[in-house]
Amino acid sequence: MDTKYSSRQIITLTALRVVIGWHFLYEGMFKYIGGVWSSRSFLLNSTGPLASLFKMWAQSDKAIHYIDMLNIWGLILIGLCLFLGFFERPAKLLGIILLSLYYFTYPPFSSAAAGLYADGNYWIVDRNLIEIASLLVLASFPTGYRTGLDRFMANYPVRSFFNKITGKPLKNK
Repeated sequence: MDTKYSSRQIITLTALRVVIGWHFLYEGMFKYIGGVWSSRSFLLNSTGPLASLFKMWAQSDKAIHYIDMLNIWGLILIGLCLFLGFFERPAKLLGIILLSLYYFTYPPFSSAAAGLYADGNYWIVDRNLIEIASLLVLASFPTGYRTGLDRFMANYPVRSFFNKITGKPLKNK
């Protein structure tokens, strides 16, 4: 099925991808540049279904070091990829996974989590779940091949590689 998007749809979806990318990138850079951020207290106070696992990890200096690096660099790389429309699909999937971990660390259906949010009161739906849903929408309507750096990857290296292997031209979508 050949799907054509209107200019308004492309602009709207691209704007959504870019602002989510900016949010990830900013959060990662803030943690990296600040230099004193650690996930230890976040994990030690977790209330979700994986709380016992998170609390166990939080008590290990080595585990915290790796978790902090994965979190910081995951946020930065996912953010850059979404912002630029580069490796868009893997970035969306990894963003969904990371946000799901945040969501289940302090689920908004837990009474203990109710007092932890400073910007509002949530029950089931919080900002993490909204951003997960937004990434799912973006995954259904990819824009990186049109308004991101993925368009260069899709048009040249993949086509050349496909043509050499199969001897057949790769058809446009």
